Amino acid sequence: MIIGNANVFVDGKFQKGSVAVENGVITAIGPAGWPCDVDAQGKYLAPGFIDVHTHGAMNEDFSDGKPEGLPAMSKHYAAHGVTSFLATTMTLKEEVLTPAMETIRGFVRPADGAKCAGIHLEGPFLSYAKRGAQAAENLHKPDAEMFHRLNAASGGQVRLVTVAPEEEGAIPFIEEVSKVCTVSIGHTTANYETAMAAYAAGASHATHLYNGMPSLLHREPGVIAAALDSGATVELICDGLHIHPAVIRATHRMFGKKLVIISDSLRCAGMPDGQYELGGQPIEMKNGRATLLGTDTLAGSSSNLLQELQNVVSFGLPLEDAITALTSAPAKAVRLDHEIGSIAVGKKADLLLLTEDLELDSVYIDGNKII
Repeated sequence: MIIGNANVFVDGKFQKGSVAVENGVITAIGPAGWPCDVDAQGKYLAPGFIDVHTHGAMNEDFSDGKPEGLPAMSKHYAAHGVTSFLATTMTLKEEVLTPAMETIRGFVRPADGAKCAGIHLEGPFLSYAKRGAQAAENLHKPDAEMFHRLNAASGGQVRLVTVAPEEEGAIPFIEEVSKVCTVSIGHTTANYETAMAAYAAGASHATHLYNGMPSLLHREPGVIAAALDSGATVELICDGLHIHPAVIRATHRMFGKKLVIISDSLRCAGMPDGQYELGGQPIEMKNGRATLLGTDTLAGSSSNLLQELQNVVSFGLPLEDAITALTSAPAKAVRLDHEIGSIAVGKKADLLLLTEDLELDSVYIDGNKII
């Protein structure tokens, strides 16, 4: 198959061209005008989006451990341009997380769904003070043996784990676990020095920057400045509710290609306003804004990456940089850039066609058109 005459996203820029695909892999990139099977004149051809932080959608949640829930979430992601995602779990007891790991391990992608590229353990190794919407009774000190048991239950699919580095045992945990997967700092009260020690120990990522951590202050720079100084990749929820557009622009200027746009979506994504559940706690969504029931505490989002692309471009980010933050940056962050995240010969043919208005036209996974 050849997709021709598109504005192809290659090496961080769009250029007129064509892409050849065979057996699910990109085999050639050439100029516009090649004889083609799909004429994409006037459309953008981009890598599929990668969401490394999503808890669920369509009234389903990965932490539920329900096999029937995964296909619905997978289809929702694909319908919004996501071709690969990390199934993200909440702070729960090990006996609850273990069957969830086993369920994710057994997931079979539906024909019109996105790939599960692994798991993000967002907890239970977090700070009580910055737990946010995570259940306090399920918090656990960083425990490498527990991590290894959960990873084994998943079939070795954990790609990312969030930890609060100020917690007892966190630095040895990071030193050991970073050899297995990406370690992220998040839901933390860490100061700059503690965060820098965590990055020196092997952490390389920050979970939903600004949310669940101390603010960046001129005498107490905290995790945010440590992430910048250490060259870490950083997540940003760009739903327009969690982070002010001016801060999104400033963060883009600071972190550049290290910026990773995430949804942090919950089971309420794709659903009407109402009451839902998150990690055993009730949440309420009003006008698309999800909070812990009866509080003003934000509890993830109801957004998706296609909407967030449109958001950040409207906020003033260059389109090319926004695409990078949705594709190659997350792929590199979780050590999958050898397979996905860019349009290059030998990479998986996970591709999107977008209109000039950034609406979704087509989705290809492993070279097969699914939408």
